[in-house]
Amino acid sequence: MELARAGMRQQHLDTVFGRVWLIINPLLLAAVYFVLMDIVRCGQSLGSEFFAHLIAGIFIYYFVSGAVREGARTVVRGGRLVLNTAFPRVLLPMSAVIGHFMRFLPCIVVYAIFHLALGMPLGWELVLLVPLLVLFTGVAAGLATCVSTLQVYFRDLAQFLPYMLRLWLYLSPILWFADEVPDKYEIFVWLNPIGPLLAGWSDILTKGQAPSAEVWAVSLGWAIGLCTIGLLVFMSRERDFAVRL
Repeated sequence: MELARAGMRQQHLDTVFGRVWLIINPLLLAAVYFVLMDIVRCGQSLGSEFFAHLIAGIFIYYFVSGAVREGARTVVRGGRLVLNTAFPRVLLPMSAVIGHFMRFLPCIVVYAIFHLALGMPLGWELVLLVPLLVLFTGVAAGLATCVSTLQVYFRDLAQFLPYMLRLWLYLSPILWFADEVPDKYEIFVWLNPIGPLLAGWSDILTKGQAPSAEVWAVSLGWAIGLCTIGLLVFMSRERDFAVRL
């Protein structure tokens, strides 16, 4: 927690303007994509439901992708800590996940305002957002530990990763609804670590529906699987970090 706070202070995100930028940046991105999709659909009305879906998707995607992007650099950037201090090294990528979760919290308040203003459903299903957020965090933690390990061996990964994350955005059900995908492409939603999670996220927020059992099962599998693989990969290579750094 302290390392995450220190990282936020270093980026001046603990200031008033820093906190405002955390919210304005994804909102501007959502507005740009909304206009873009409106153009692509040849003037077909997208409606308030799509706008709420887009904002909610961008906010949660920023949390996951930011944790992965920053997590990749944590071990290499924390080289002095790794070499001179005895502590569980896995706390380094975990600090990136915690830091971006803290940045995500103000977005919840902002989205709540849009949710009410756009007349989105209000029901008991909103409680299910909590376990979904836990699963999103699990996916982020698993991927962050994996890429932080790879970054030690492949230093160009940090430059290549932003392009992969941008592609991930386009392939995720954020700019489109998951139920709009043709049957022949539906498998790619399930093969996406956050695909079923985003589908369930949108169902709750825009339709007032609880996610299906299939969504829960696949999402849980991705979260547990990635966390397990990430930890195993990280811990198996941890002793080699000091030599590589």
